[in-house]
Parts: sequence; structure tokens; C-alpha cells
Amino acid sequence: MTDILPLLVIDDDSREVQSIFSILQFIGKTCHLSLVETFQEELGQKLLGVVLYEPKPTVIEQLKELNQKVPVILISEDSSICKAVTSVLTSQVVATLAWPLDKNSLLAALHACQECISNEMTKEKLTRSQFLYKDMVGQSSSMASVRHLIEQVADSDASVLVLGESGTGKEVAARNLHNLSDRAEMPFVPINCGAIPAELLESELFGHEKGAFTGALTARKGRFELAEGGTIFLDEIGDMPMPMQVKLLRVLQERTFEKVGSSQSIIANVRIIAATHRNLMEEVKQNRFREDLFYRLNVFPIEMPSLRERVEDVSPLIDILVARLERDKRGSVRLSPNAIQSLMRCEWPGNVRELANLIERLCILFPYGVVDIKDLPVDYQHTDGLDAYDSPELAAQVNNRDATAIADLHNVEEPVASIPSKGLDLKAFVKKLEIAYIEQALTEEDWVVARAAKRLTMQRTTLVEKMRKYKLQKPE
Repeated sequence: MTDILPLLVIDDDSREVQSIFSILQFIGKTCHLSLVETFQEELGQKLLGVVLYEPKPTVIEQLKELNQKVPVILISEDSSICKAVTSVLTSQVVATLAWPLDKNSLLAALHACQECISNEMTKEKLTRSQFLYKDMVGQSSSMASVRHLIEQVADSDASVLVLGESGTGKEVAARNLHNLSDRAEMPFVPINCGAIPAELLESELFGHEKGAFTGALTARKGRFELAEGGTIFLDEIGDMPMPMQVKLLRVLQERTFEKVGSSQSIIANVRIIAATHRNLMEEVKQNRFREDLFYRLNVFPIEMPSLRERVEDVSPLIDILVARLERDKRGSVRLSPNAIQSLMRCEWPGNVRELANLIERLCILFPYGVVDIKDLPVDYQHTDGLDAYDSPELAAQVNNRDATAIADLHNVEEPVASIPSKGLDLKAFVKKLEIAYIEQALTEEDWVVARAAKRLTMQRTTLVEKMRKYKLQKPE
């Protein structure tokens, strides 16, 4: 919080400065009292403001040079000093006070400092986070912890290992980390190490020269070369074959690599972010993952929480998933409060990916409708203490009418309740059904083909073709 940032009072060994320091402490402000000779060391930290009493010109110049963002409270009896200081520090001077201090004026000056720092911190946060957390939805403490870790490591070039179950958003975290880093303007290149055959993975990562192997008709850049200056995301690193682990370890140690079929080393100015759903320590014990590579990658681990560990995020996730489907014009759906409560009780082995698939399925089954508990797939119905909503009488009437209409569509002469025990010639049945409806439409429209086609919601030419196919003619 910005209201606990300290004030820096620069001491010139005068009694007035000591009194100012005591007054500020008395009204509850955290203060640092610094000598003129050493105050520069304090300016590197975040401060609420700097308090100056009759400042010397050298102090003003050093303050301007070292920190142009910190607010300044100037205390002086001489208006010419105030004018000179303000001309040098321009907008940094937020208040000029006379000695002895007036309580109300002092409080107003401190409030001005607070407002300046709050605005500066907000501006800094918006600037750094304009691309951050685009899809990292959720206000749970576990997601807040993930965001905090990303902010801490973003400006570093340290290798990051993102851990978590399948579907928890490991790539989303990696992309946000890249977007917040100094490499944000450079490429972000992902590769799934488990989806590429072992014999092709080296070429995918490092590239190859023409003729390096059968089928290498031209030279090709690898993912490391494509990510130059940016970030490479090695997804499912736990599935990487052991021979490739050795080559990746060399890249991490020496920051160089060679293309397949070449002996020329290429410098890799690339930040490495790896991810896996596996327990790499267990993989190391089973001799399926190199221990030295694990420690090279595990410089800064980030654990992505499973969805069942942050059930309070289910509702906002549903909102963002529905909004995404609406934006892509792929439908929409709404869930009742009880349906959301039921989903919050699920185990979600597939995590956010499973939830996204469920919402898309519901959009198809109930387009632009409201989904209640009874409408959810059976595996997602957790009804203890929850009741499904009763349909209004009008809705029940509409449903009954629609059910009757659908049943009528299946009637030719008599309703078909079930498939006969001796079987059914479906092709012949459909043909008989089609002929019966075409004849009915033609008869009711006095064999005016255009009107009959409209009744059957088909093109006139299509109806003419079917009449010719079934040899249908107006009775004499």
C-alpha cells in the first residue's frame, strides 16, 4: 500500500529540521532522516515524498538528476528560494510551506504527495500490464500468487519451469510472462516436445542444413533460431527423449547450438520457459529425466493450481468462456446459479480445458438458452442441497406443443412407436414418408408446384425433380 511509504527528510543539522521530523512522526508518518552528504542513497527506493527545508542548490541539482518522480514538499521563509527551486524541479514541488508549520497546510501537502505516488504507481502498473493476464482469469489466492511470481521473474532472464496438471493454463502463464518481460516485442515460439517424433525433434529445435538427412531439400531454421531475442516455450519437457535432453542441457550451459548437418555454432539469445504435467523429481529418480537438466530448468518454478483448488474462479471463467464464444459468433448460453454451484463441486480432471469444452457443448445443445442442473451432463450434476428450477406453465405448454409437432413429423399413416421385431427397411420407409408428404402438399395446394414447394420449404426446381423421380402427376 502506498500510504506506508516513508518520507525522506533531508537534514542540514538545523533545529528546524529536527522539529519537522518530530512533527511528521507525531502525526503517524514513517520518516527517514538523512544527512545532506548521504541522502542520494535513499532516493533509489520508493518514497512518499522528500521534505526540504531551505535547501542548498547542490541538493536541488542532485535530486533532479537522481529521481524526477518523487514529490517534493518545500519549507522556506524566502519566496525567492521557493521560486528558484520550483523552476529547477518543475512539477515535482507539490507544496511550499512556511515555518512554523500550519497543521492543515501540512496535511494537504502530504495528501498531494499521496495522490502523486498513487497515480504514478497506477500508471506504471498499467504500462507494464497492458498485455498481462489476458486469459489468467480468477481472483483466488492461488492465482494471485501465480501473478505475483510472474511479475517477480518477468524482467529476469532466468529459466522458468511451469508445473501443473494438464489443462491448467501453463502456456497462458508462459505467454503472460513473455509479454511482461523486456523481450515482449520479440517472438514467443512454442513447441510441444511430446508431440514431435524423437528423430525429428532435434531438427525442429535447432534447424538443419540442406542435405543433412534424407528429405532435407533446403536449409531450415529451428525454433531456437526463430525465437532469437525472444522466448522459447518448451511444453511437455518431461516427454523429451534422453538424447535430446543432453543437447538441450548444452544450450542452457553454453548458450550456443549447431544446426543438424553443421559444425558452426550459433549463439542463442533466447529465454527458456519449460512446462510439464509430470513430477520431474520422480522422473529423475526413475532415470527418465536428467538431474542436471532438471536443476538447470528449475531456477524459478511456478506451480499452476488445478481448477478444483480454486473453485471460486469457476463462475468468472464461465463468463469469460461464454464471452469468447459470443465474440467468435459460435453461440451463447447462460447458466443458472444452481448449475454454477453444481459445477463448482466437480473434480475437473481436465481443469480449465475441460470446462471450456463443456461450455461449448452447452452452447450447441441449448443455443442462447438458460441451462439448469437437470440440463447438465450427468457427470456434472451434483444436486445435494440444490433443486432444479420448475419450468413455468407457459414453457411447459410450448414444450408439449413442440413435442406433438415433432411426433407428427414421424407419422405417415400410423405413428411408429418402435422398430418392429422383424426389422425395418429404413430406406423404403423414408421414401414412403417423402412421397406421402409431397402428395399431401400438392393435393392441398391444388397441384400448384410453387405453393407446394413453399409448404415443404424447398426450392421449386427440387420439388419438380422429386416429382419426376417418384413419377407423381396430377390425377385426371
